[in-house]
Amino acid sequence: MLCTAATAVLVAACSGAGGGTGSGGEPAAAPGKDDKLTLTVYSKFTSREYGIVTKGLEKLKEKFPNIEIKHEGNQDDDKLTQSIRGGNPPDVAISFYTDNLGAWCHNGSFQDLKPYLDRDKVDLSQLPDAVRSYTEYQGKRCAMPMLADVYGFFYNKDLFAAAGISAPPKNTTELFSAAKKLTQFNPDGSIKVAGFIPTMPFYANQAQYWAPNFGATYLGPDGKSRLAESAEWKAMFEFQKKLIDFYGHDKLEQFKAGLGDEYSADHGFQRGKLAMMIDGEYREAFIKDQAKDLKFGTAPPPVLDSKPDRYGGGLVTGTIVAIPKGAKNPGAAWELIKQVTLDTSTLVDLANGLKNVPSTKASLTDPKLQVDPEFKTFLDMYGGGKLLPNPSTPIGDAHLKAVNDFAEKWQAGSVPDLAEGLKKVDAQINDELAQKGG
Repeated sequence: MLCTAATAVLVAACSGAGGGTGSGGEPAAAPGKDDKLTLTVYSKFTSREYGIVTKGLEKLKEKFPNIEIKHEGNQDDDKLTQSIRGGNPPDVAISFYTDNLGAWCHNGSFQDLKPYLDRDKVDLSQLPDAVRSYTEYQGKRCAMPMLADVYGFFYNKDLFAAAGISAPPKNTTELFSAAKKLTQFNPDGSIKVAGFIPTMPFYANQAQYWAPNFGATYLGPDGKSRLAESAEWKAMFEFQKKLIDFYGHDKLEQFKAGLGDEYSADHGFQRGKLAMMIDGEYREAFIKDQAKDLKFGTAPPPVLDSKPDRYGGGLVTGTIVAIPKGAKNPGAAWELIKQVTLDTSTLVDLANGLKNVPSTKASLTDPKLQVDPEFKTFLDMYGGGKLLPNPSTPIGDAHLKAVNDFAEKWQAGSVPDLAEGLKKVDAQINDELAQKGG
């Protein structure tokens, strides 16, 4: 789940924001057991997921029975940054979008958690390396991971059987072959069932979800964008265009227009209109709630033919929790953050309800964690050491948006030269890094 609209507001609203608990400052004291106060929590959770998360937040009352939790759902990153700018932030911020973390850490919108971690002697080795990397920026830890999202591969077992395909594809050659076999056309030539939709952005089809499977990275050792020099980015976009050309760009656009929204019951995969897709582990919960009769399997995403060692990997991101600058109850906020990010029982309950991957090593092996074959795929990927996060940058997700904007132009055939097009993307990203990086 990626926010592409929040970056401009986030950077503009919070640039120059000072303060927060500095790395050399004293942490705010924890509340007394009988203290009465209200903790306001912002998150983007809604509907079924909102109730599950609220229940997890309420577990803090086992330690602090007089603390009330005011959980305000459907609060996106724009609303969060506007509340910080206006001087009325929540006590705790929960965000889906790790890509904005670099900007939040860089400009002080999220408080440094190191004083709390040091005081309470929190052992961060209980978090896997990839998770630690996407919750800090340049050594500054201004967020903690609540749950992780691992992006794998979903496929329709009935459609596979009808097409005579016995196993999910492991590389791009197999993916292209399977997409052709699984695609069904109507008599007028329009698409009836798509084997695999290659257009970006659509559902979880975005450049950042594909990149790890091609071994493509955004920034070079010097911290600058180097897409045009990358054989992996070129291979990724060439493969994408090959699939686009197989279907026809206009036919794909027409087909997509008839599919349901990403989180609705009419999602194309859930209605049997899409045979294969890349998505996060959380999709399993939607399928079991909205499409109970769908027979599906999961696997690691296919990788570039020349990168077989990447198989078993993919993108990892997740839900992050932080104390915003100006929070009224930072000491109590930290106690809530510890509850939902480090307590095994709380994490397992949240993981079981949301079908997300729990983010500590202890919760991954807890016997109460519900693991079926489809979910086990993501746990195996999570523990396999091949997952990659998006880089944290001071420009939030602006670099991701730039690449996806380019992908739209490329797939539509309006970019005549791939290398020259990627050079322009590099220039755009590097210009923003120079302006915002300080």
